[in-house]
Amino acid sequence: MTKPLPYTLCTLLLLCAACYKEVPRPVTADFTYVLADSSRTVPAVLNFTNRSVGATGFKWTFEGGEPATSEYENPGSVTFSQAGAHKVTLEAWNEDTRETKTITITLDSAVQVAFDAEIQLNDFSPVQVKFTNRTTGGSAWNWTFEGGDPAAAEGTAPPLITFTTPGPHEVTLQVSNGGQTFSLSKTISVKPPLSTDFEIRPSFHDDDYEAPLTAILESKSSSYLSQQWQSSGGVLDSDTASNTTLFLQDPGTYTITLKTANGKESGAITRSITVKPNSRLRTIKDVKLGISTAHADIGCFYSTRLRKVFRKGDDLSAGGKEIDLVFFGLNRNFTYNKFISPDSAASYTFSAIPGAAATRFINRQEQCNCNVQLTVADFDNMQSDAPLQSLQWPANATGGLQFDYTLLPRVVLFQTQDGRKGAVKIKDFVLEGSTAYILADIKVQKYE
Repeated sequence: MTKPLPYTLCTLLLLCAACYKEVPRPVTADFTYVLADSSRTVPAVLNFTNRSVGATGFKWTFEGGEPATSEYENPGSVTFSQAGAHKVTLEAWNEDTRETKTITITLDSAVQVAFDAEIQLNDFSPVQVKFTNRTTGGSAWNWTFEGGDPAAAEGTAPPLITFTTPGPHEVTLQVSNGGQTFSLSKTISVKPPLSTDFEIRPSFHDDDYEAPLTAILESKSSSYLSQQWQSSGGVLDSDTASNTTLFLQDPGTYTITLKTANGKESGAITRSITVKPNSRLRTIKDVKLGISTAHADIGCFYSTRLRKVFRKGDDLSAGGKEIDLVFFGLNRNFTYNKFISPDSAASYTFSAIPGAAATRFINRQEQCNCNVQLTVADFDNMQSDAPLQSLQWPANATGGLQFDYTLLPRVVLFQTQDGRKGAVKIKDFVLEGSTAYILADIKVQKYE
């Protein structure tokens, strides 16, 4: 038979049962996230990981996200398409406790930087440029204009920018979306301001500035869109071309004006040219003609029309017919020398000259016996072709005589196939071994 518990023991047990109370289980709500591509630019994909402790139930809220909510413990990936601040809240609980955690995630807008640069009127200095912002995204815009006025601007629409200094100028637009900065640069090229200038020079055959004269007009202007030539006389080949010619028939002083414009500025400059009376005489100084062994180095053939020495090996297919003087020096001591007709060159160790003309010479006036004489003084004082016109070239003029170095200066007379009369004054016999040469001045009637 079981004995009843003592009264004191029963009382103690009842008191213990009355004092017992259940302790609630705690919950800690926590989570982390990572960006799927390390970019905070929308659209952005974020992966969330639940790190809560003691919870059995969960609810996620993604402000501006897709999905917007989730009741999974780990919601995985959430996509945010709009830039700005987004609140993310995790509510975690168990039967006893409920706790929430909220964080704010700031995402940046996607930025595509673009702008147009429109040059007003033209690119000659000074240049005004209108800039139009074509950027998508962004919340702040900063412009810099290298060499521009103003040099910087803020906002989406800068004012007209003026560039004055010629050359390239870098323009940069920096765009911020709050977290990142993006930039784009373009180059504006500025041409120099209008400059008006030109040169006048006579044509090759008119470099003595005697009438009739053809003047070559060469524009040195820059940064122009139009130009026009004007002359106080003569005939312009073109009054708008960059380079043109002006034919002046008569002696006198003529003024030539060039006007230019580029839509922003205009300019004009006037120069003059003086045309002398026609002396009908061409003077050529310091012509070198070598002995026969110097033909390759110095040359023995000469054209009074081209004012050019031809050497051995030169292509004479076109210029051969222009040669009217051939000098033959037998040796370096100048004991046997003569000018010969181009059409007889092959008889004097030279190759035949293609298209060779016939020129008559009086190599030794002192033994000509032809009553033709032109002294050194006559040569030096000759200012027109009058002394040459007065020379009556006799049929018996002996051109075959040779000369040596003993008479200096020596004047040799000649008449070209086209009837022009002339004279060669040998000023020096230069002893240079196999490249010895004579130094001469030539005066000859001009071509009509």
